[in-house]
Amino acid sequence: MLQAKNAEFHLNNKPTQILSGAIHYFRIVPEYWKDRLQKLKALGLNTVETYVPWNFHEPKKGKYEFTRLANLEKFIETAQELDLYVIVRPSPYICAEWEMGGLPAWLLAEKDITIRSSHPVFLKHVAEYYNELLPRLERFLQKNGGPIIAMQIENEYGAYGNDQVYLEFFKEQYAKHGMDTFLFTSDGPNFIEQGSLPDITTTLNFGSRVEESFATLEKYKPGSPKMVAEFWIGWFDHWSGKHHTRDPKEAAEVFEELIKQKISVNFYMFHGGTNFGFMNGANHYDKYYPTITSYDYDSLLSENGEITEKYKEVKNVLRKYTEVPEDVENVIETKNLGTVTLHESVSLFDTLHEVGTVTENLTPKSMEDVGQQYGYILYSTNVNKKGLLKLDTEPIRDRAYIYINGKYETTVYINDEEEEVLLDFPKDTNTLEILVENMGRANYGKHLIDKKGLTKNIWLGGQYWFNWVMHSIELNHLPKDYSLAKDGRYPKFFRGTFDAKEQHDTFVDTEGFSKGNIFINGFNLGRYWNAAGPQQRLYLPGPLLKEKNNVVTILELENTSTNEIRLEDKPKLG
Repeated sequence: MLQAKNAEFHLNNKPTQILSGAIHYFRIVPEYWKDRLQKLKALGLNTVETYVPWNFHEPKKGKYEFTRLANLEKFIETAQELDLYVIVRPSPYICAEWEMGGLPAWLLAEKDITIRSSHPVFLKHVAEYYNELLPRLERFLQKNGGPIIAMQIENEYGAYGNDQVYLEFFKEQYAKHGMDTFLFTSDGPNFIEQGSLPDITTTLNFGSRVEESFATLEKYKPGSPKMVAEFWIGWFDHWSGKHHTRDPKEAAEVFEELIKQKISVNFYMFHGGTNFGFMNGANHYDKYYPTITSYDYDSLLSENGEITEKYKEVKNVLRKYTEVPEDVENVIETKNLGTVTLHESVSLFDTLHEVGTVTENLTPKSMEDVGQQYGYILYSTNVNKKGLLKLDTEPIRDRAYIYINGKYETTVYINDEEEEVLLDFPKDTNTLEILVENMGRANYGKHLIDKKGLTKNIWLGGQYWFNWVMHSIELNHLPKDYSLAKDGRYPKFFRGTFDAKEQHDTFVDTEGFSKGNIFINGFNLGRYWNAAGPQQRLYLPGPLLKEKNNVVTILELENTSTNEIRLEDKPKLG
């Protein structure tokens, strides 16, 4: 078993340098897990690390999911088949630029709860989830012949709070479920005091300034074994931002500082993958920064799993200090599959009976309060007042399209400098509709409690308005009948088919479209937002394709100048 002895890590009673890479199984189609893990091993690493996102495994309270992308056990088995060790970071909070940092949105419907604390309601939910999760991991512990050598307690907790009772709770839960393995915490150097426990190994997260960072650890915990639980070699991107890159040679040079001192390292990320569906998170500091669909992260492997120059530079460093396996080539091809025409279209407003569920209430409710997690929600009410009225947009999270009497009026966004708009109501009695998009809940910091939709009643024309109808649109079901097209308004669904004889990876280019979601055979690839960038194409893994009659569906929110998409052989970021 892994132990901390004399300022070193010992595995099976031998001094050990953990050389690990982060791979998130939930961001990669299962058919490619083995390929990514083989490339990790071929680099010369001996361990794979992964987070476990609570919201992915318990999307609805008491409804658990451990199949397909959520098949954690299969991922660990695949790592074991390749003789790799595994480090697991099992929630409840993971950050990871993932929706709400992995916390399930249904927690926000609780009236009395304090997340990431020892509040009894929160701990009860975590304990019930762990009753399902931890027994699935117990058989993979090293003591039982499995590959798991370590597990984390919470995640970067010092950057959030100082509830030591909460951190002790995880030790109790692990003991209760027989999780007899090496435990650790991880934080940035400036947060270790609040996020650590005295009898648990403290690890660090950083991308540079090696000596300074470990000097902080030594001051706090003298003689502690040294590990970078997250060695940041790239960074994530957000909409309306630039594509982040880090010079491969510079990243490899910092890595060499670590390896020559025999410091254990976990590359964050070895392979990033994709924020499929609605699972991208957001950062909220001075303003709101939603993360893009790609989680390429400028990692050692690209989003579609190709070996990068950074991978090669790191391997050159490793060759100086240890034996490394032979190089491997990328065997998964990408292909240009040509142009696809989307022959059919229908307005979202004509398909609400197929894609939405209805709730009525005196006041508008947030997504969470009507039992909705992701997607869109349409609010409507009658306004029996004529003339120009100011609408306070502050309660709208995150982006909304406003309609009066069936006519589009304007778009508002959480980042707008002005938090009010002037609307013209032409009749004595008018229908007001507000279609709100949840663009991803905050995954870090003080805005982690991040309700979506209308978070309170709106203030319009100097008064509140009552009696609302809400349509929750999570898009778990797509429209089937396109013959109902009567309403000409956007958002609109567009649909077409194409063949993919060899089922290669490809990238969907939606140039001419504006903003929305792409579905392939019902699978939500994620969001596009061409005007904002930096991402211009969405990765489409080959295993999602069929040889014949693949159905592509696009929900376009704003407008389009074309009814065609292109399937290209390369990504486009920046």
